[in-house]
Amino acid sequence: MVSNERSKIIEGLADADKIWDVIIIGGGATGLGSALDAASRGYKTLLLEQIDFAKGTSSRSTKLAHGGVRYLAQGDIGLVVEALHERGLMLKNAAHLVKNESFIIPNYEWWGGIFYTIGLTLYDLLAGKLGFGRAKHLSKKEVIRRLPTIQQKGLYGGVVYHDGQFDDSRLAVNIAQTSLEQGATVLNYFKVVNLTKDSQQKVSGVVTTDTETGITYTIKGKTVINATGVFADEILQMDRPGEKALLRPSQGIHLVVDMSFMPSEDALMIPKTSDGRVLFAVPWHDKLVIGTTDTPLTQHSLEPVALDEEVEFIMRTADQYLTKAPGPKDVLSMFAGLRPLAAPQDGSAKTKEISRSHKILVSESGLITITGGKWTTYRRMAEDTIDRAIKVGKLVKKAVKTKDLPIHGSTPDVDRKNHLYVYGTDRDALLALVKENKAWGEKLDPRAAYIGAEVVWAVRNEMARTLEDVLARRVRILFLDARMAYDVAPKVAALIAVELHKDAAWEAEQVATFRALAKTYLLEEYPPLKS
Repeated sequence: MVSNERSKIIEGLADADKIWDVIIIGGGATGLGSALDAASRGYKTLLLEQIDFAKGTSSRSTKLAHGGVRYLAQGDIGLVVEALHERGLMLKNAAHLVKNESFIIPNYEWWGGIFYTIGLTLYDLLAGKLGFGRAKHLSKKEVIRRLPTIQQKGLYGGVVYHDGQFDDSRLAVNIAQTSLEQGATVLNYFKVVNLTKDSQQKVSGVVTTDTETGITYTIKGKTVINATGVFADEILQMDRPGEKALLRPSQGIHLVVDMSFMPSEDALMIPKTSDGRVLFAVPWHDKLVIGTTDTPLTQHSLEPVALDEEVEFIMRTADQYLTKAPGPKDVLSMFAGLRPLAAPQDGSAKTKEISRSHKILVSESGLITITGGKWTTYRRMAEDTIDRAIKVGKLVKKAVKTKDLPIHGSTPDVDRKNHLYVYGTDRDALLALVKENKAWGEKLDPRAAYIGAEVVWAVRNEMARTLEDVLARRVRILFLDARMAYDVAPKVAALIAVELHKDAAWEAEQVATFRALAKTYLLEEYPPLKS
């Protein structure tokens, strides 16, 4: 395994004369995918992320690797074909994290069964050899058997189809590890504060600050890629101050509830809600994720917060389709994410109608900006971005390698009954930590199976630096049960502090900061949280 030790990785930045082929700003799905693509082709690659990998949008998805049934309805066949192909490659290359999930669309109109069966048969045909299984019509009785809590009044039947489901930030971490293994330098907690330019006003590198030490580095590069998602305009402002905003964020939220609200191995897909969007209820890590919304925003933040009307919309829609609908006290966790959509030129407010296909822009200075897209197409977006970087930076052309490149941890031999399956081929090495310290084999909390060894593993092998890194994006407790995350914070902080050689003051500050964050993931603080 390649060393993830931060100090050793940072040593590579000290050489002021080194010229990188590719410098990537942003450690979400697109940035990490680009780092993997570039490094696997043999280019000298550096990725800098200002907080943590997948801190933003890339950890807050609906957890679907999908072609996009909605885009098919909108007639965007090209995007659907591309996404279905990439969905197949995700399953092949990250088999430990991506799975084939069956989705049921309940029909409450007599024509629904025929309409959706035809549409979803086309969806399957577009996937070709990488298909996940054929769509088929279900009788009313079969729908009720498979979705016991479905609203039965007016139900005619349903259609079942197949798509992918995955763990987003776990995949991001594994892509970062794969990038390191391919020779890239990948760093979190490095904020790019400026761009450098040559005498021809072409971008020639970046100025970046290690936020842990405060040390600033000026780094040279043949190409610079802006893969910062909703923050892309901030980098564009460094390039051309006063530039008109390129993006307008759209917020989507999700509610996580107990599986008892829909005890099923199938997911539920509602094809058209009152606001015209698709809504999903998807089993994920023994919980049920319900979402999403599409709310245009005028500003963005690192920690977006769900709006009351978004929560109300999801609960109202769930109540229409489930006999046992969750109320505010049933929400275990609530998270919001932002989509970086191209700002509409016609003043339209309908973000759901803006194409999710990606766009690559090259400024006069040579700065490359990649926007749009979705998790499922991360690999293709990266391929297109590096192809463009080859032209911009006049790099020696080399063929793409990621179509058949396994992601770190990938194995088809997965036992999903044990929560440690997300570690894939690392699972045995993680469990071996218990031999080093027996206490690490103990549960973090009696309510769930997570153990101390996972925390130690996250710090030693997955570049976790903070309590939030561990509980939000390595061990997904914050997203699955925010109250439990709040409760285990002191125990987890203590484990991290030992690994990172931090003092009691650091520990206390981490717990206080994280607990303030965890409260924003709860809909109601009931019963009152323990201090």
